[in-house]
Amino acid sequence: MRKILNIAKLELDIMFFSPIAWLVMIIFIFQSGLHFTDLLERYESMQQLHQELKDLTGHFFAQPYEGLFSMLQSKVYLYIPLLTMGLISREKSSGTIKLLLSSPVKFGEIIMGKFLAMMGYGFLLILVLFVFVIAGHTAITALDIPFTLSGLLGLYLLICAYSAIGIFMSCLTSYQVAAAFSTLVVFAFLGYIGQVGQDLDFVRDLTYFLSISGRSDKMIDGLIRSKDVLYFLIVITLFLGLSVLKLLGERENGSRWLKTGRYAGLIGSCLLVGYVSSRPAMVGYIDMTRNKDRTLTQNSQSLLRQLKGPLQVTTYVNMLDLNMWYGLPVSRNQDLDRFEMYTRFLPDLDMKYVYYYDQPDPDAYKGLKKRNPGLSDSAIANKTAITAKFDFDRVLPPSEMKKIIDLEPEEHRFIRQLQAGSRKSFLRIYSDMPTHPFEMEISAAIKRLVATPPKVGFLSGSNERTIDRSGDKDYKMSAIQLDFRYSLINQGFDVVTVRPEAAKIPDDIDILVIADPRWKLDTAAMTAVQAYIDKGGNLLIAAEPGKQDVVNPLLRPLGVRMTEGRLIEESKDYAPDFILAQFGDQSGKMSGDYTAMAAKHSMVSMPGTGTLEYSDSAGFAITPILVTNPKNTWNRTRKIDNDSAVIRFDPQEGDSKKSSPAVLSLSRRHGGREQRIVVAADADFFSNKELFRAQPRTMNFVFSIDLFGWLSNDEFPVDVQRKTGEDTRIKITESSLFNYQLVLLGIFPALLLVSGTILLIRRRSK
Repeated sequence: MRKILNIAKLELDIMFFSPIAWLVMIIFIFQSGLHFTDLLERYESMQQLHQELKDLTGHFFAQPYEGLFSMLQSKVYLYIPLLTMGLISREKSSGTIKLLLSSPVKFGEIIMGKFLAMMGYGFLLILVLFVFVIAGHTAITALDIPFTLSGLLGLYLLICAYSAIGIFMSCLTSYQVAAAFSTLVVFAFLGYIGQVGQDLDFVRDLTYFLSISGRSDKMIDGLIRSKDVLYFLIVITLFLGLSVLKLLGERENGSRWLKTGRYAGLIGSCLLVGYVSSRPAMVGYIDMTRNKDRTLTQNSQSLLRQLKGPLQVTTYVNMLDLNMWYGLPVSRNQDLDRFEMYTRFLPDLDMKYVYYYDQPDPDAYKGLKKRNPGLSDSAIANKTAITAKFDFDRVLPPSEMKKIIDLEPEEHRFIRQLQAGSRKSFLRIYSDMPTHPFEMEISAAIKRLVATPPKVGFLSGSNERTIDRSGDKDYKMSAIQLDFRYSLINQGFDVVTVRPEAAKIPDDIDILVIADPRWKLDTAAMTAVQAYIDKGGNLLIAAEPGKQDVVNPLLRPLGVRMTEGRLIEESKDYAPDFILAQFGDQSGKMSGDYTAMAAKHSMVSMPGTGTLEYSDSAGFAITPILVTNPKNTWNRTRKIDNDSAVIRFDPQEGDSKKSSPAVLSLSRRHGGREQRIVVAADADFFSNKELFRAQPRTMNFVFSIDLFGWLSNDEFPVDVQRKTGEDTRIKITESSLFNYQLVLLGIFPALLLVSGTILLIRRRSK
């Protein structure tokens, strides 16, 4: 060990008695400082503009393409060849390699000594980055220090792996420039190899494992995985071992087969260890984030423990669907990564893929045929398979596919079926920017395997709003839209249309929705609804102003009444009856989320809203969930002319500004459980149009799904909320930002420059 340390010390002396090591470090510091201070300036400006800031630790250090560590990960490969190019090639060009080879020092000690020197230099670079962590700690409230340490570890292992590669390439030539260039070539090869053969099952895992691209991503993002750490250790061992074998081969006169066998044994052993260590059952995890954001929530973990039998995920890929690329073999590893948070706890999770072709949803199919005139579905699917380099013989025709499963109700979209034991559920992808399901949707699909999903019944028979149409005022989007992430069916609910038969609501209905009936319910329907309430059923009644005589007979037994008139809100931008309701002070009794929304002054849009009056005479505890702003809202009982530009507040006409309840929650104990009812004086707040409203920004999405969550007794959707991070503010001001720029971009690099210059001058003077 002493010989290794002496070689490392000598190599560090040589390194720092040359300008390259100093120049690399100064450039490294200046580049890091420039990026860090730019981030400080940007987020300080955002704070001055009162923009909401959150997860500043992640944004400063780990945000892809923007965070300091993420940026350096893509740049550090440029520095290492300049430092490693002369480690062995210098010895070869000067002839000192012969002295080393004839000395009592072992080859392994030579290589390890030089590698230890690079480890020391790399550690200095990490110490430089730790200075920026300290700067971040002084500039950001509650910086997540363990998170940054995980990123530093990832960068350090990357530097060490690059160094080992550089040492081996330096062993191959006596020309330092050639060593540096060949090192860059190997870096490029290891970065690109992960894209090779991804459409071939027998090479996919091998080439994906060999790729160094993105290997530090998870650690930079706060998650340490044993397979990533072992990957770097294996790469280091492999290239250091190759370096030793190269030097040994230059000294020995052994047979070519012996030398080849050594190389093959080393490479094969490393690949075997790497393959075994990357199997899901062999991977260990350490979540370094403060709130364990890279780990499944406890609710999701609890669901996995309740599964009866192994979980199988079958992905059905329609070759005529625009999203089929996500399920092709070339995308397989990225697809598996989407479920890694689950395979961490279910290492035996079985992922299967079935390929077929059939007519997708009408709009997509129409465009597909237009782009391929005259071709049959089979010919188009074959053409797509050829383009994707996929074997068309593996693609099932519609007749064979229907023997396995009928996906016509799913419009033959890209879909996954989850199965545990005899229970099954669907998991879809969505027409939004993220496309793929998050933990909330995946866990909802899993929960359907271990619990009976609540069934939501939308009442029909009095011309109520329907779940089957995409009109502005209907509910298809919020209820059954297949590709809408927040629809009830994608959050774990079953949704059906209910028509009272024999004056009875079906027994399997858990939540009954009566949405804007156009005329009074007939006697049979009223009897059915009243019986449903009397037996303790949960209920949502959404009414519209002007239909008080229709809805009040339903509300009267609940102690609620919809008053005459409709609400008016003063606004320069919107119609006079367009109400932006706020969360009431007592809304937290219904859900903790609403308390947070109220604190942020979040709003829910309600076009055309009445007012509600209530008393506790029916035995319900009643809480206003949404209320109007008393400063600019009043109820008007006479007819409203929406064509007029402005409707003025007029006290002489009986107008009175006050806070009025727009949505009420009712609850009572019934039969050993809590009965929950919601009454809304507007039926538009979860309509198709309002869920897609661009202006103003509202919380209709969140409010609607949480409303049904409360009505389902908090069974669905699955609660995957995490504690909000504390790193939400920049502590410095615009004036103090200059001090950071002065230190990090001026004083810090200047001190190193002066130190290096003095050291080099002293050496030359000796």
